[in-house]
Amino acid sequence: MVHSNTGTPLDEELVVLLDEAGAPIGTAAKATVHDTETPLHLAFSCHVVDAEGRVLVTRRALSKLTWPGVWTNSFCGHPAPGESFEDAIRRRARFELGAEIEAIEPVLPDFRYRAVDASGIVEHEVCPVYRARLVGELQPNPAEVEEFAWTTPESLRESVLGTRFAFSPWLVWQLEQGA
Repeated sequence: MVHSNTGTPLDEELVVLLDEAGAPIGTAAKATVHDTETPLHLAFSCHVVDAEGRVLVTRRALSKLTWPGVWTNSFCGHPAPGESFEDAIRRRARFELGAEIEAIEPVLPDFRYRAVDASGIVEHEVCPVYRARLVGELQPNPAEVEEFAWTTPESLRESVLGTRFAFSPWLVWQLEQGA
């Protein structure tokens, strides 16, 4: 399968590496960057809402390298070098959710985090958070999404407060910061 914007095979997808100030310093293959020494890199998170104001949460596929089987925000991804956040978000929504989205807006433009999962794999990202509205139906990619649910923002916050361990750390921190 080929990346729609760069013509690069998806297994050769690149991420943008960053210095501690958040400035680009190079690229690395996505397939090799996530390990116990993950360098700081550029990413994004997106919260998808429907016409009723419900938010989509997804459970990460059990085959995922980091946080397999954990509930999280709608989807995440990495912009390719030179790719706009909006284009990357649309591309990733199609890939992970099989969905089209619209009305993409920043929610937490300065979100940044470092987290270590139970296996020792590190996520270390400058990760602006966006909200977008679903257009049409979902057809989630089983390699990315184990299951999904629609919930109200209030119910999601209550669930996270009661069972933090069941959710990705970045979702917990995003909600704490107002996403």
